[in-house]
Amino acid sequence: MDPYSSSSSSSSSSGASPQVSTEDIMDQVKLQLAQAYAEEFLETLRGKCFEKCITKPGSSLSGSESSCVSRCVDRYIEATGIISRALFRTSS
Repeated sequence: MDPYSSSSSSSSSSGASPQVSTEDIMDQVKLQLAQAYAEEFLETLRGKCFEKCITKPGSSLSGSESSCVSRCVDRYIEATGIISRALFRTSS
């Protein structure tokens, strides 16, 4: 259950409204940011690799398109890792 929604069963069983700590809120925000980042990453990856590799959209990928998408995904993930490590190094 979402820690921010109220539930009559949880408040009636304990007799008091649930307290949400600052740490709980921060954890929820971090989780939501991570999910948003992952969705944006996948959408960017999908768009860039599709644009680069798929020359004739159809019901299936050709061998060269499949290889291109695989290489594109690998390179994009590698580049993102390099950038992330560099950012974390400079922020430390």
